[in-house]
Amino acid sequence: MLKEIFSKFVKKTLSEDKLEDSLSELNLLLISNDVATETADEICAQISKSLDNMQIGVLSSKKKYLFEILKKVMSEILTPEEQIDIIHEIKKKRSLKMPYVIIFLGVNGTGKTTTIAKIANFLKKKGFSSVAAASDTFRAAAIEQLSYHMEKVGIRVIKHEYKSDPASVAFDAIEHAKAKDLDVVLVDTAGRQVSNKNLMIEMQKIVRVASPDLIIFVGDSLAGNDALNQAKEFKKNVGIDANILTKFDADAKGGAALSISFETKKPIIFIGIGQGYDDLITFNKESFISKILGLDE
Repeated sequence: MLKEIFSKFVKKTLSEDKLEDSLSELNLLLISNDVATETADEICAQISKSLDNMQIGVLSSKKKYLFEILKKVMSEILTPEEQIDIIHEIKKKRSLKMPYVIIFLGVNGTGKTTTIAKIANFLKKKGFSSVAAASDTFRAAAIEQLSYHMEKVGIRVIKHEYKSDPASVAFDAIEHAKAKDLDVVLVDTAGRQVSNKNLMIEMQKIVRVASPDLIIFVGDSLAGNDALNQAKEFKKNVGIDANILTKFDADAKGGAALSISFETKKPIIFIGIGQGYDDLITFNKESFISKILGLDE
């Protein structure tokens, strides 16, 4: 875990003659624990800048100072310029009598469809009405899966036939929301591999037709660099406004959150912590950093 890595770095830095040796080792350890190379380089560069011209002897009694530097570096990575208050944004659209449209991106197996149901459940408890669009028409099973989960949380699904135009499903769901004065439209999308060019063209069309207020990337926190590569491709071809990480309760390393935040420059707004529809919580940056650094013990 990153906790052990950072503790080892602090101990080594307080006893070594050369900070460069400690940073080089830290860089390799971060990469081996699901932190992307670019992110690991940035972390080490910021630490080096913060400690520039300081003697190791001076640091020998300043373990707390080193941890403060690590906290600052991670906080900056996890705090993009744009912060999103989804409840506030939905209320703004509701005041205009318009539905707030959210498109969800992510490959198969990340827990995207379950996450959409969790979001629907979360919004329902906040007093918002929703409808879901089954715009993953590439797989008949995807339509059935979304329908199953939405039935469990009491949300209607707008769906067309298998292989129908995904963008038209999203359009019909938005029109349904307008007609019924619903607050939010949740658009599921196909989860094929990001290397599939047709998938990206399809996603781009859905975005053009739906004009979403928010595009969310749903990534598996256990997928390591695979999740990062997915985020890169979606960001490049479609765009990402925010991130949700699933299976966070089982993430033993913690590198995915740092890497995806750094790569997308967009906030993590929720994390999935289980299979239940209530197992979705707002991402707490301070709590995550304290856990990673072992400061919560």
